[in-house]
Amino acid sequence: MIKKSKLLTYSSSGVNYEAIDPLKRLAQLRAKKTSFNLRFFGAREIEASRGESAYVWEEKDCLRAFVIEGLGTKNLVADETRKITGKTYYNFLAQDTVAMIINDLVVVGAEPQVVGAYWAVGNSDWFADKKRSKDLVNGWAKACNLAGAVWGGGETPTLKNIIEPGAIDLGGSAIGVIKPKERLTLGDKLTDGDVILLVESSGIHANGLTLARAVASKLKRGYATRLADGKTYGETLLIATHIYGGLVKDFFENGIDIHYMVNITGHGWRKLMRAKKELTYFMENIPQPQLIFQFIQEKGRISDSEMYRTFNMGAGFALFVPENQVKKAQDIARQKNRFETIKAGVVKKGPRQVIISPKKIIFSGKALKIR
Repeated sequence: MIKKSKLLTYSSSGVNYEAIDPLKRLAQLRAKKTSFNLRFFGAREIEASRGESAYVWEEKDCLRAFVIEGLGTKNLVADETRKITGKTYYNFLAQDTVAMIINDLVVVGAEPQVVGAYWAVGNSDWFADKKRSKDLVNGWAKACNLAGAVWGGGETPTLKNIIEPGAIDLGGSAIGVIKPKERLTLGDKLTDGDVILLVESSGIHANGLTLARAVASKLKRGYATRLADGKTYGETLLIATHIYGGLVKDFFENGIDIHYMVNITGHGWRKLMRAKKELTYFMENIPQPQLIFQFIQEKGRISDSEMYRTFNMGAGFALFVPENQVKKAQDIARQKNRFETIKAGVVKKGPRQVIISPKKIIFSGKALKIR
């Protein structure tokens, strides 16, 4: 039996949401007091969007949404894996970063329009590596095209003494349009009986990498360690994140009545209860996680609860739809977007919590305090 003191957690690896989330809530309260400035533009805030993945405001003929996101520490995995394979992987990292931005934007019903890049380095010599820089630029442009958005520009600051000389902080922002306005999706339509559709992830995506890196430090061969399928740990971690914008667009254009959406990133499956309503999210048919998650759990000696509170566990995106639209939605996902989906659970009346029945895991409402 593994002693609890020996179990690896996201918090022990350096990321503690219990410390971060209070700042987020404080910032939301202070930011709300600036919303009156929108009146100078003939616009108004959609207050219910505060606490969601993207901020929404209303203009005369449409709604607009804005988000800013970052990659996190996945590039550190790429830098180490490059020493083994010679590949930079920055084309994949570019897609990861754009996906983090776009997948957060579309959950409110927005179609992405313009993406901005933020690439901060500790030393400008970082950009002297032409192969790496080319991969980053080409990958970013390709990802924007996958998202159907314009790459509008960006910023490349050199932040000596803030960022390590050999490292880069990848992030960016996006603006999207919600038109018609009825496409706004903030969870107010969620109701008892809604089905929870989970959309497959490509792997770890870009959340939980600090914990994944902690696991690598415990391995004799580090990122060169082979998984059961023969692929290395490093290259498996670096599989690019899915961009779900096209899927959401196709759902809207084909008349799917989306009641809510969640991008499953930080906070793992706790994100399923992001909506404000007091509802229970009962998961009874969960996907088989990819091999990478089994490997991380085994080598890191990590509990089931910690895995589901940190990682996507094979499900990168969730959509909440009426029961009578499930088959149509799944057909669209498979035929038009080549995404497999699982009818994983149902929304029920009850306290705000996520119940993962097959794993006997319950995340109470207090486990997700981001509003």
